[in-house]
Amino acid sequence: MRKKFEETGLITAESLLQIKAIKLDNANPFTWASGIKSPIYCDNRRTLSYPKIRTYIRQEFVKLINEEFGTVDVIAGVATGAIAIGALVAQEMGLPFVYIRSEKKGHGLENQIEGVVESGQSVVVVEDLISTGKSSLNAVQALRDAGCNVKGMVAIFTYGLSDAEESFKAANCTLHTLTNYDYLIKKALEQNQIKDSDMQSLIQWRENPRNWGLDK
Repeated sequence: MRKKFEETGLITAESLLQIKAIKLDNANPFTWASGIKSPIYCDNRRTLSYPKIRTYIRQEFVKLINEEFGTVDVIAGVATGAIAIGALVAQEMGLPFVYIRSEKKGHGLENQIEGVVESGQSVVVVEDLISTGKSSLNAVQALRDAGCNVKGMVAIFTYGLSDAEESFKAANCTLHTLTNYDYLIKKALEQNQIKDSDMQSLIQWRENPRNWGLDK
């Protein structure tokens, strides 16, 4: 299983770099909505425009869910980035699909969960990426509040930040991803998208992202 995960991790990372779903720029960092400066920017929605990559991700998600979670009643996607890929996974598995908003609508039925899910049903949540984990776990809590048994979450990519790891542990939510920061850096180095001299700074960022780049 470990060897298979490494293969999937490297293939997925290479694909994301190839289509520029992930960009690395150590000299000119990106600014996240949270204010965190980051040498990496991720937009996995770009995968939807590339059928072969989109299909690969869908198929690997299905394998991962079957291997790690077994029988599931419903697939849920986190709005907005994981709605499309989550629906594709649900279609492949022949399962119902719902998606979760970041908060309840302020009008109409005021739903946070869109679609039909019933108390007691088992759910696996699909995400496109994990940064701090806050929005992802907000979706998990919404499903739990609705009486669902959330078996866990799958995502395309994780930055592997300690804040996220601690949050998922505290929420008692299992997370599995197709690829991660380590595989991404490895592939980027192989493809000369980064240099050896960038490595120390990239490592420091993940260790302390909130303070990284303050002197830049």
